[in-house]
Amino acid sequence: MHVQTPCILSTPLSNHTHCSVYLKLENTQTTASFKLRGIGTMCLKAVTQRGCTKLISSSGGNAGLAVAFSGRMLKVPVTVVVPVTTSVFMQDRIQMEGATVIVDGDSWLEANETALTLASEPGCELIHPFDHQDIWDGHQTMMEELASQMTVKPDCVITVVGGGGLLCGVCQGMHAIGWDDVPIIVSETEGASSFADSVAAGELVKLDFIDTIANTLGAKQVCSEAFEWSKKREIIPNVVTDREALDSIVQFSTDHAFLVEPSCGAGLALIYNKDKYLSNLIGDGKVILFIVCGGAAISMDHIQNWQTQLK
Repeated sequence: MHVQTPCILSTPLSNHTHCSVYLKLENTQTTASFKLRGIGTMCLKAVTQRGCTKLISSSGGNAGLAVAFSGRMLKVPVTVVVPVTTSVFMQDRIQMEGATVIVDGDSWLEANETALTLASEPGCELIHPFDHQDIWDGHQTMMEELASQMTVKPDCVITVVGGGGLLCGVCQGMHAIGWDDVPIIVSETEGASSFADSVAAGELVKLDFIDTIANTLGAKQVCSEAFEWSKKREIIPNVVTDREALDSIVQFSTDHAFLVEPSCGAGLALIYNKDKYLSNLIGDGKVILFIVCGGAAISMDHIQNWQTQLK
């Protein structure tokens, strides 16, 4: 389902950090997000190996969009159940791929209950947004691509963490290509810091609520596999503000003419605010790899609304 994405050397970010900053452009996937790797892999296996004839999703974000696209490619129907909080913008994007959208429930938990009921019907399979081995295997492919795209091993890899699916795939992939000694620096926003809180507590922590403009990072609890990886290799958590994430996506649009979601901005914020977050980790001559996770729920109108909200 996914395509091989470019890895480029960023002149603006390299000049800013005095490092060599490489960008893995997952925002150039067909659905504008890394999600297509893992979700597409799970959908493909569901249909071709497990006999699935209808795909079900409870994600109104990039995961749901990836399921809708995958279903269209596989020529199987898709139903995406979303809560009332899901924007019309994303509902339209999902329907554009031919999926049926059902709006039900005030929260993801309620929408997921409806999706689980639908998935219990014969031939149906629920595609989880992040917590499944197929998904981690799919995300692993980006690191396998990077093994041939980069001529040098990076000194660190920077990414973001929400539910933890991307992080699990990155960890698996780095292990597969022999990058176990390379630290992973992850970022979340305040109000969605389930991974950082779990690492600090030494156990899985479930947030009471999500309060951030980076709502695609909004998992109340990171998956247990991601937390287990934090015990097996060096993963350094960071928590940035919504304002830092928003300012970073605006600056990134100037630097590289790409619009990405605030969830991606959470990772960019570490680079643009390097003295605050990376001062002990980078220096002249270092090589940084940043995964541009992308995201489809972004437009100039979104940015203007967030600017007003955060004044």
